[in-house]
Amino acid sequence: MCTVGHAFQQGRMLFDPRTMFSSCCVMLCLVPLLGVVSGLRLCPSSCLCHESDLVDCRTRGLHQVPKNVPHGSWLLDLSGNEVREVHTGSFVGLWSIKILLMSNNSIHVLHPQCLSSLQFLERLDLSFNRLRWLPQDLTMGLSSLQVLQLDHNLLQHLDDSSLGDSDNLRKLDLSYNRIRTIDVRAFTSLSRLRLLNLQGNGLNVLREGLLSRQQSLEVLLLGHNNLSEIQTKALVPLRSLNLLDLQGNQLEHIKFKTFLKMKTTSTHLQMSLNPWTCDCDLQRVFGKIQHVRHLHVEDYEDIVCHAPPQQAGSALVSMDSQLCMAETASVLIITITVLLAVVGALVKAERNRKNKQAASDAEVQDK
Repeated sequence: MCTVGHAFQQGRMLFDPRTMFSSCCVMLCLVPLLGVVSGLRLCPSSCLCHESDLVDCRTRGLHQVPKNVPHGSWLLDLSGNEVREVHTGSFVGLWSIKILLMSNNSIHVLHPQCLSSLQFLERLDLSFNRLRWLPQDLTMGLSSLQVLQLDHNLLQHLDDSSLGDSDNLRKLDLSYNRIRTIDVRAFTSLSRLRLLNLQGNGLNVLREGLLSRQQSLEVLLLGHNNLSEIQTKALVPLRSLNLLDLQGNQLEHIKFKTFLKMKTTSTHLQMSLNPWTCDCDLQRVFGKIQHVRHLHVEDYEDIVCHAPPQQAGSALVSMDSQLCMAETASVLIITITVLLAVVGALVKAERNRKNKQAASDAEVQDK
C-alpha cells in the first residue's frame, strides 16, 4: 500500500485520492530505474571494468591513457597498446591505483610528474617500451612504490635524480637496456632495495659508492655487461647479498680483496663466461675464495681460460695447482739461469784479474 503523506489541519486529515494514485505510480516506475543507475559505473568504452575494481585495457589499440577510468580502481592494465607519450595529468583522480601495467607499448616520453598523483602505487611496469631517458622526477610522489620494471627499453644513462622519493622500492629491473654509465648517487634513496637487475647493459666498471646504501640488497644481477673492473670496495656495503651474477662480462683478473671485504652470511657467485687470463694469481684468488666460508662460486667448474694461448679453452678447475707450479718452475729456471750467468761472469772476471796480475808480475821481474 502506498502512503503519500499525512497532514493534520484543524483536527482533520487532508486526503486526495488522485494525488495518492499518481504518486504511487511514479514511485513504482522509479524503483527499478534507481536500481539500474546505482549499478552503473564509469568505464572507458574500449576497456573492461570488473566489479573487483580491475580495469582491463590490454591490446585495445589505445594511443593514450583512456578517460573515465573508475576512481576506485586499484589495477589498471594498459599493456600491449600503442601509447607513445604519458602526459602530465593522465592519472589525475586515480589515487587508489596500486598496480599500473604499461608494458609493450611504444612509450618514448614520460612527461614531468605524469605519475605523481599515484600516491598508493605499489607496482609500475614500463618494460618493453622505447624510453631513452627517465625524467628527473619519475618517482616523485610514489612513496608506496615497491616494484619498478624498466627492462627492455633504450636507456643509456641513469642520473641521480630519477629515482628519488622511492624509499620503499624493493625490486628494480633495468635489464636489457643500453646503460653505460650510472651516476654514483643514482641509488642513494633506495635503502630497502632487495633485488637490482642490471643484466644485459653496457657497464664497464662497477664503481665504489654506487651501492653504498644497499645494505638490504639480496640479489645483484650484473651478467652480460662489459665489466672489466670491479673496484675493491664496490661490494663492501652489501651485507645481505645472497646472489651476485657476473657472468658474461670482460673480466680477465679480479682481486681477492674485492670479495674478502664482503661481510655477508652466505653469497653465491656466478663468474663463468668471462675471458679469464689463467695464471698463478688468478688461481690463487679462486683458491682463496673457495676457502672462505660465506662465499660459494656456483659455476667454478665452468670457468674457462681465454689466455695465455697454451691454456685457452681449458677449465681452470682442471689445472689444480699446475699454473702456480709452472710459474714457480719458470721462476726457478730464470733464477738459476741468472745465478749461473752471474757466477760465470764472476769467474771470468776473476780469471781476467789473475791473468792481468800475472802479466804485471812478469813485467816487473824482467826489469
